[in-house]
Amino acid sequence: MDPQPSERLGRILLTGAAGGLGQVLRRGLKPFARTLRVSDREPLAPAGDGEEVVQCDLADRDAVHRLVAGVDAIAHFGGISVEGPFDPILQSNIVGVFNLYEAARKHGVKRVVFASSNHVVGFRRQDERIDAEAPVRPDGLYGVSKCFGENLSRFYFDRYGIETACLRIGSSFPQVRDRRMLSTYLSYGDLVELVRCSLFTPRVGHTIVFGQSDNSASWWDNRRAAHLAFMPKDSADVQRARVEAESPPLDPQDPARIYQGGVFVRTGPFD
Repeated sequence: MDPQPSERLGRILLTGAAGGLGQVLRRGLKPFARTLRVSDREPLAPAGDGEEVVQCDLADRDAVHRLVAGVDAIAHFGGISVEGPFDPILQSNIVGVFNLYEAARKHGVKRVVFASSNHVVGFRRQDERIDAEAPVRPDGLYGVSKCFGENLSRFYFDRYGIETACLRIGSSFPQVRDRRMLSTYLSYGDLVELVRCSLFTPRVGHTIVFGQSDNSASWWDNRRAAHLAFMPKDSADVQRARVEAESPPLDPQDPARIYQGGVFVRTGPFD
């Protein structure tokens, strides 16, 4: 089905377009913009119809300001997406997100979809069910950087009126890989739909939503984001039998079994 005229923007910027989810969104967001500007610091495939390709390091403030000029909305999926040493995370995920919001402010962009992460609450227990108001408990430096991005986007909404939907993405892959993902799985189709809802909901304000498919074992309550009208169509449940046969359960005392962040809670240090 073609998008309605009210669900088509002039130019959407997609950062992180060379990454795994960026490649999915490069395909998935094209129907929703007359021009899709895709960017990454890594090389990208040449521009297709209705595309602009711009190579850009988010830590380069001047380059980011040029990148944001002339866009109507931003889907920010750039940066480091795994746990690792602090300095690269600092440049990509903290300096980079500041540069992006400053550029949005100066160029009058009023809607951002920010790829946050479930790892901002990775030290919440798996026997808890939480919503967006639960205090954050990041499980590593990567999670800390996403907490910074959520707080920065809150500030830019309160001070400058830039609306942001913060997507606390669970585990978005072609299929469920392990038992933890039976709770955190987000299908590619549901990812695209969540970004679409975040771009076109008339009033977002500052919204935090957990990026998950319709998984019966979910740890997360999205009622505070009901105004996005996100209705996931997929579920990890149909893959449960295969996953349980292929993945033996972890020791109940393993921190990766106790906490929502899984193996992230015991990754590192990197000195």
